[in-house]
Amino acid sequence: MVSLIVAHANQNVIGFNGDMPWHLPSDLKNLKNLTEGNTIVMGRKTLETLQKPLPNRKNVVLTRNKDFKFDGVEIIHDIDEIKNLEGRIFIFGGSNVYKQTMHLVDEMFITKIHETFAGDTFFPEYDVTEWEIEEITPGVVDEKNKYAHEFMHLTRKL
Repeated sequence: MVSLIVAHANQNVIGFNGDMPWHLPSDLKNLKNLTEGNTIVMGRKTLETLQKPLPNRKNVVLTRNKDFKFDGVEIIHDIDEIKNLEGRIFIFGGSNVYKQTMHLVDEMFITKIHETFAGDTFFPEYDVTEWEIEEITPGVVDEKNKYAHEFMHLTRKL
């Protein structure tokens, strides 16, 4: 099974100037809970934004750059190699990796942030009617989590 995890704001914004335009600790906690002990697949730019592999999970980078190396990260050069990875796999971004792998995804974990931000990086458009809504959990807005948000779990309709 291939899963996808993303946080996006209105207009499917996921980034601006190489970073996320919001700070939402509850989303980071959700991300950690879902992906720890599993495999995350990301593009080179996403890894460079993080500056280091995420701990307690297998970090895999999908890149066309045959010379790319990074300590603590497995490198793959072809989308077809994703199916050879072991364990539960989460597509982790960025925008190009999401676009290239959407057809492989069986389920999506989406943190939908009900806010409009300036953005230059976007999650691909998706038709929610092609997905079963398994769960929608409202996020708590408080002094640390300033934006209205919800956690969605969608599975692809057969």
